[in-house]
Amino acid sequence: MELGRLEYLQALVTEFQVTESAEAKEQVLANLANFAYDPQNYQYLRQLQVLDLFLDMLTEDNETLVEFAIGGLCNLCLDKTNKDYILEANGVEPIINCLSSSNEETVLSAVTTLMYLTTPQSRQQTTALPVVECMLRFSLSANRRLSNLATIFLEDYCTPLQVEEARNLSEHTALGIPLPKD
Repeated sequence: MELGRLEYLQALVTEFQVTESAEAKEQVLANLANFAYDPQNYQYLRQLQVLDLFLDMLTEDNETLVEFAIGGLCNLCLDKTNKDYILEANGVEPIINCLSSSNEETVLSAVTTLMYLTTPQSRQQTTALPVVECMLRFSLSANRRLSNLATIFLEDYCTPLQVEEARNLSEHTALGIPLPKD
């Protein structure tokens, strides 16, 4: 007998919760992040509180878990219900913290997730001055994927005034968010 979607996803969540192996946790989280691509799974992932699991993993020391968690959130936040949930769960701050990761994929997913989460209500948070300053620095990166994404963020999600303010501020301060390693 074939397991249904919900049962299969439930088995993954249970495995994640009970396993002691860091490698197994990474594998399961990668699988859950992949399932987050498919809108047919959104309802099940919400039901199984996978959004909370992803949000919780953003503060882990294990960089691989953080990468898969932010990737999963990035996949899920295209859905309005999921986007609202992430915003109401105070998910923006831990996502912003992922911008300082040394892992390129984590940073790219964090930038993309912030774009997807930007609404008239959340804009003040997703385009806060430190974020805009960070995007200005990323836009100067030698990494084309990062510089292009940051440039889109600045052009499409920030006002010219915000960009100008961040430019002026960054000329007077030494900022602490390092660029991700290639």
